[in-house]
Amino acid sequence: MLEKEAIEKGIDIESFKAEQEKLAKSISLEDPFNFENATRFAGIDIQADPEKKEIIAAIVILDENLEAVEEKYVQDRIHFPYIPGFRAYRELPVMIQAFNKLQEIPDVIFVLGHGIAHSRGLGIASHLGLIIDKPTIGIAKNILHEEEKENDIIIKNKVVAKKLKTHKASNPIFISPGNNISLDTAIKVTQRCVREPHKLPEPLVKAKRYLDKIRKEFK
Repeated sequence: MLEKEAIEKGIDIESFKAEQEKLAKSISLEDPFNFENATRFAGIDIQADPEKKEIIAAIVILDENLEAVEEKYVQDRIHFPYIPGFRAYRELPVMIQAFNKLQEIPDVIFVLGHGIAHSRGLGIASHLGLIIDKPTIGIAKNILHEEEKENDIIIKNKVVAKKLKTHKASNPIFISPGNNISLDTAIKVTQRCVREPHKLPEPLVKAKRYLDKIRKEFK
């Protein structure tokens, strides 16, 4: 659903934009600890079924050897339409429910989506990181409407993401800090968590694998 259609359906897009701009001012791009000592890496994946009006979030925590130590999922009803730039309002509720089921506490969470590489500085990874007050990293397969200079992604004269080729046979990914982490550290943590033959960090790879397994069990 595009913004124009959402407005026609009575969704107050301007209020959501204002909220995003306000929340973005609270984002921290400082490292709260030395991430070289991190031992718990989480990945969260989302799949929605508009026909059934259902959405599932799966979260997996890996240890320092990138082996899974915990897996949780939540299934819920879809309460908000998909509107580009406003994914968080559709997906955050179920993501937070899944996070709250964890027994382990992750040091950092990878989200398939953007962090501060967002037109209002608050992609879904940043929005999640603010709410749960944990370090988050946004990993995206593509990026739109931003200036690209070499490997820097720039919005409003600010470098908000880096393009990184993690696999020689694959397209690059775009890494942006979500919250409570710097861009340089987000890149280093991502590189630490990538394993051949995958281009995405392993927490996201295994979160998707777990989610696919859950969906098969529902059929």
